[in-house]
Amino acid sequence: MVNLREFFTSFSVNRAKVFTFLLRRITPKHFPIAYKLATIMTLLISSGMILLGIVIVENQTQLLQKQMNHFAETVVEQLADNSKELVMSDDTLSLMVVISNLGAQENILGAVIYSDVGQIIASSGVIPDDAVYRLYNRSNEAKKKKDHFQLQWKTNTVEGHSVGATSYITPIKFQNIVAGHALVTFSTAEIEQTILEMIQAIIVATIIMILLGILVSLHMGQRISKPLHSLMDASREISNGNYKYQIKERRNDELGNLTEALNRMANGLLEKTQVENAFSRYVSKNIAKEIMGNLEHIQLGGHHVEGSVIFADIVGFTRLSEQYSAEEITGILNDYFSYISLASKMYKGTIDKYMGDCAMIVFGVPEKDESHKLHAVYCAVMIQKMIERINIIRNNSNKLTVTFRIGINSGSMLAGNLGSTERMQYTVVGEAVNLASRLQHICEANQIIISQDFYDDPEIQWRLIAKEYKSIRLRGIKDKVSTYIVTDIIALYQEKMNEQIDEILRIKPAA
Repeated sequence: MVNLREFFTSFSVNRAKVFTFLLRRITPKHFPIAYKLATIMTLLISSGMILLGIVIVENQTQLLQKQMNHFAETVVEQLADNSKELVMSDDTLSLMVVISNLGAQENILGAVIYSDVGQIIASSGVIPDDAVYRLYNRSNEAKKKKDHFQLQWKTNTVEGHSVGATSYITPIKFQNIVAGHALVTFSTAEIEQTILEMIQAIIVATIIMILLGILVSLHMGQRISKPLHSLMDASREISNGNYKYQIKERRNDELGNLTEALNRMANGLLEKTQVENAFSRYVSKNIAKEIMGNLEHIQLGGHHVEGSVIFADIVGFTRLSEQYSAEEITGILNDYFSYISLASKMYKGTIDKYMGDCAMIVFGVPEKDESHKLHAVYCAVMIQKMIERINIIRNNSNKLTVTFRIGINSGSMLAGNLGSTERMQYTVVGEAVNLASRLQHICEANQIIISQDFYDDPEIQWRLIAKEYKSIRLRGIKDKVSTYIVTDIIALYQEKMNEQIDEILRIKPAA
């Protein structure tokens, strides 16, 4: 048998989930602040006007009822006082005259004179049924002969409309002897009409106040949301990298302070971007990114990494610098080095530095690259192939051309900030770096030389077309170093490299 407690608990939980789901579906994802303010203002005004209306209606109702009670008690006491001698003398005709004159007054529906035992002696107008007198009699006995009694009830007019009525009864006393009872019935229609008109006036005033509140709150919301929209537009532009975006509007409030803060932040980001861009022109973007991302931890020191390094040097640069002006030599260097920079990006290389006519390119630093050897030798082959094509174009235009010689090596090297606390440089040093530099020095024009250890890597050897060069003795190295000349890469990858060279030349056409 199913446990009823578990059933109802499960039903309540599921109902709550369904309600939450429906609430989320009908709730808009974006609700403007102007509408939120209008809603809040509407609720506040509505609540305030409703509470005020309740208080006013309640107070006015009590005041009108109090006035009516005072007037009715005065009238019924006068009737009792005027009727006591007539009741004692059993002058029914005179009682009828008195009651008829009383019934002609406005808001009085009728009057009745009872004997001391509750029999009607004289009456005029509306006569309440016997239940009214019985209630009066019981209340009179329970409250120990209270002089006044009132009872509210409903009666029908001549036209057949139901109206509210209140009957007031008081004893007719003669020398402390109850000779009878006087009853006067008053219409409550006027009070009810007054209260109804009051409620209608309050409702109209509430509606007007709500409409005014909505209009005012919408206007205020739009005035408040306008600078907020400007702030949103500014934040969107800044997040998209448009740091030159500025908010022109000036305010002397909290939103104005926020606007100024956002403008200052945009200026700061713009300055930071300009510094990064300028910095990345002096060092590679990868190194600039590494340094700018760790500004709080810049210090001398480094760590050992596995990487590869290329030294690409212009052949016969000293002779060229003697034959041409400084402006011409500078233009040639900048032109060729820009192509080398584009080639290094193709293979995740980083320009470590330019040393006169030599470019030093590192792979696997500062970003780790498991294929740094392969990328280094591919980059070197691309540089030589691209320089050959550029030189053909420049020769056809009778412009000066240069050739490069390239040394490559890989191994363990120290990468980090080297120098002094006042002047430091992010670079790589070590025996592997020195060997690459020395290999470059033994090259001839258009040659790429690697060491035996580099060539023996099984991931490298089968992808290259290389021939054994010679064993050389290098300063500082005890044993001779066997070298290879790289002439090309295997045909499987040549087409892809030629497409990459075409892409580079499209980016920067050779002049």
